[in-house]
Amino acid sequence: MLIGLPAILGPEMLFTLRAMGHGDEIALVDGNYPAQAHAQRLVRADGHGVPALLEAILQVMPLDTDTPAAIFRAALNNDPAQSGPIHVRIDALCAARVPGYRVQPLSGEALYPRIRAAHTIIATSEPALFGNVILRKGVIRPQDGDVQRE
Repeated sequence: MLIGLPAILGPEMLFTLRAMGHGDEIALVDGNYPAQAHAQRLVRADGHGVPALLEAILQVMPLDTDTPAAIFRAALNNDPAQSGPIHVRIDALCAARVPGYRVQPLSGEALYPRIRAAHTIIATSEPALFGNVILRKGVIRPQDGDVQRE
């Protein structure tokens, strides 16, 4: 256990989040997604749903501010105009945790290649259909007065 870190983020997930660089994307996928077959890197989060992991990751990972969108999600029936209860929950969680970021719903043809290209796929036990989210990592900028070493 560590102070200040959500316990749901195990060692492998923390390693992955730290190893990611600016612009890398991480995909949290539901229990029906073929994560093993599609992942460049796979982290299993069995027993956990997407919302709990999403909330924990958003506590420690900066989101990209250099692109129009840094949070993407699936849409009901792969139609960005449709949403289900899981999408309402994801949107509300993101609005509360990272105000100012809009969640971008994607069609299946836009979402699935992006998941396959992600730095890492987190395989969850989320039972909701179309319960997939992608986060794009940003940077932590130096604070005034921070020492810059070269």
